[in-house]
Amino acid sequence: MRSPIFRARCRVAVAAAAMAVSSGAALAQFPPPPPPVQERWPEAKPPQGERPPTPAAKPAPKRPAAPTQADAPPPPAAAKKPAPVAATAVACGGVFAKESSHIKLAMKYDSRNITYGQVDGPEGSKIPASILFPNEPRRRLEVMWAQEAARSGTSVIAINGKSQWSAPKGMKLGMSLAALEKANGRPFKISGFDSEGSAAVNGWEGGALGNIPGGCKMGMRLIADPRATEARSAASGKEYLSNDEAVRALKPTVVEILIGY
Repeated sequence: MRSPIFRARCRVAVAAAAMAVSSGAALAQFPPPPPPVQERWPEAKPPQGERPPTPAAKPAPKRPAAPTQADAPPPPAAAKKPAPVAATAVACGGVFAKESSHIKLAMKYDSRNITYGQVDGPEGSKIPASILFPNEPRRRLEVMWAQEAARSGTSVIAINGKSQWSAPKGMKLGMSLAALEKANGRPFKISGFDSEGSAAVNGWEGGALGNIPGGCKMGMRLIADPRATEARSAASGKEYLSNDEAVRALKPTVVEILIGY
């Protein structure tokens, strides 16, 4: 027969076991709440006293080296362009050829820029002619025809007044005696000066101005310097060469150019 102490110890053990079973069942029935999100995925923090590593700087892209003058290819040679023909130049060809006409001039320069009328002729006379740019003194040009009724067949082209047209060989109004001799390559013949100080070229003496391509001939009228009145009588009444001292003293210049066939 066991002692009372032994039986008391057995009752304590059974009671302790029953409490443990009931406590485990309660825990299984009511589990503890899950930890907060921040505790489940905590942020990684650097150790205390250390800074996070700085990302390495990316190297700057290299720029291509600028080409030096020695590396640059030489510029292409510019093609030589022919000298443009002036819009107000008379040549012994094209619309100013011997077989030209009023209609051809109208087609070239626009019918609004040409008219047919009377122009000054020799000794105060009036003669019919086609007039280019009749209302523009600097662009005016007179053309007389061999067949007046048909207004065809170039006879004479006259550059006068304030016209800026140039004749063959680049001759223009206002040119001096010395400039004409230089262009001709030699002295030329001049008629005697009249009472108004006017004279005409009578011949180019085999010079360049007497040999013009296209079959036309060029004549000129000169006017003496109005201030040379005393020297005028010394160069009147006969024919002279342009290098004559009496002619040079009058300092004549070109006032009219006539191109004819």
